[in-house]
Amino acid sequence: EVQLQASGGGLVQAGGSLRLSCAASGITFDDYVIGWFRHIPGEEPEWVSCISNSNDATVYADSVKGRFTISSDSAKNTVYLQMNSLKPEDTGIYYCAALSGLTTAQAIRTIAEKWDYWGQGTLVTVSS
Repeated sequence: EVQLQASGGGLVQAGGSLRLSCAASGITFDDYVIGWFRHIPGEEPEWVSCISNSNDATVYADSVKGRFTISSDSAKNTVYLQMNSLKPEDTGIYYCAALSGLTTAQAIRTIAEKWDYWGQGTLVTVSS
């Protein structure tokens, strides 16, 4: 059974930091791109960042460049999203998702519904 376990969300003031974790099981970790999406109820999920576990290539949405850092620990089958200088507009439910067989450049052009596996989400709330 494939599981993506997202954790690390919480309530933080603007300017603060959080680190999200996405622990994967049931997949061959290095075969997948792992992405983080932000979802605001009523809107489409918005991709935030993703990383290729085969070559560590990373991509970031313009809105988070310079503030967020994605990294991967293959020994732990875990991807992290370090979020610094948080803004109220970063608020949302953060989901991690896994996609196989594509590069990060291809992954960011893949609609959310086409990703292979999704975690359960973790809520990030940034107060002003």
